[in-house]
Amino acid sequence: MDSAAADTVSQPGTRPAGAGAVRDRPGSGAVARAAAALRAPRLDPYWVSGVLFVLYTTLSVCRHRRMLTMSWDLGIFEQAIQAYARLQAPVADLKGPGTNILGDHFSPVTALIAPVYRAFPSPVTLLVVQAALFAVSAVPVTRLAARRLGRGRGLAIGVAYGLSWGVQRAVDFDFHEIAFAMPLLAFALEAVVCRRWRAAVLWAAPLVLVKEDLGVTAAAVGVLILLRQRSGARDRRAVVWGGGLVAFGLAATAVALGVVIPGFNSTGSYDYWNKLDGEGGGPAPVIPLDTAVRTLLWTVLPTTGLLALRSPLLIVALPTLGWRFLSHDDHYWGTDWHYSAVLMPVVFIALTDALETARRSGRPWLRSYAHQLPAAVLAAALALSASLPLYGLTLPETYRIPASVKAAERLLERIPDGSTVESDVGPISRLVNRCRVFWIGDTRGIDPDYVALRIGDGRVPQDLVADARRMHPEARYAVLGSDGGYAVLRRVP
Repeated sequence: MDSAAADTVSQPGTRPAGAGAVRDRPGSGAVARAAAALRAPRLDPYWVSGVLFVLYTTLSVCRHRRMLTMSWDLGIFEQAIQAYARLQAPVADLKGPGTNILGDHFSPVTALIAPVYRAFPSPVTLLVVQAALFAVSAVPVTRLAARRLGRGRGLAIGVAYGLSWGVQRAVDFDFHEIAFAMPLLAFALEAVVCRRWRAAVLWAAPLVLVKEDLGVTAAAVGVLILLRQRSGARDRRAVVWGGGLVAFGLAATAVALGVVIPGFNSTGSYDYWNKLDGEGGGPAPVIPLDTAVRTLLWTVLPTTGLLALRSPLLIVALPTLGWRFLSHDDHYWGTDWHYSAVLMPVVFIALTDALETARRSGRPWLRSYAHQLPAAVLAAALALSASLPLYGLTLPETYRIPASVKAAERLLERIPDGSTVESDVGPISRLVNRCRVFWIGDTRGIDPDYVALRIGDGRVPQDLVADARRMHPEARYAVLGSDGGYAVLRRVP
């Protein structure tokens, strides 16, 4: 180094030639600051949530485009939200002509989607909103884990939650109101662990508007607050907030089941009591022990390595598990559908709570187990994803619309807007946003303008004409067309 260069380097506040040119390049400082911001730990929960939103939305929309959605619940909720968007009572004709959905389940929270649906009247709107709600629920899960366990373990738990089997099953199952319960539960339990009682209550209380049984879950959050209280002034606040939430949650469920739902139900009762009491003449089915054990193990083993059992937060999972296992409907017993989704925020936040105490345990084996568990839980979630819905995003056919689907859509487009249509599962999601749609065999005396059905098992469109004649003896139907595995019948004079 020559003397001039040495003098330059040695002078305070100077830098080697050329350094200023790089640092002062237009925009380079902004780019560096943006890159640093993205690496900031406080943003981890939000980018995890953003990535999950993209994954969930892509999966849901691709399934819809390929006509793979079951579309029964999706159609029911779209009819109710469509009515809300028109400032009308939430009638879902798929549950029976003129049926007010509040007489089936008490889920007024879905009215929040109405303004968005008014702007974008499509079933895809419901799927995107659901994906956003599921993704947002990852924010408190990831944030709490990172604050209590460190950034790396926090990210591991947050990603494992987003990929958990319970969440993936729910994303795969069209739309359901429990999507609103996910962020409410996650934020409420985060507040409980952080001993922010008022915030916990404010997040948990709206659960009563999501579904009638979730008032008991809100009450369980209140019980949890009472159990986690400390001595002194904080005790009194915990008693007030926790006790108030217990009373509010139980009262809300009682009012919903005993007053609100029967008031909107044409029979003046709550139809789902027969899921608990049984129906028919024979003995009601009871959940087999092996099925109950298998569901419980799936809930806490791959998700938490059983460590969540050390946390009292699992109390909040008991109401959901209770009504499912007491039910005589075997659809509720297993791990399919969307029924386990609301358990996922509970078990993952319980895992964080248990990990925090286990790391301070006097038992070396427990400390070692807790140290390794976040990585193991993430590995389990990734491994299980190979057999879960999100794996489909790695397959090219997921993004291709089959020719049969395009042909079926062209056929359904021949049904004029505003028509009355009797349909089975397949066509529902293509018709609800522009027609009045009834479930096949449940028009209750209404002769629809069109009948749209899937054909298969050797049946031909003329067989459907005979079926339509039996269902609607006062009307005559002719084949409008058939394609893509579907047939459409038109009522003729």
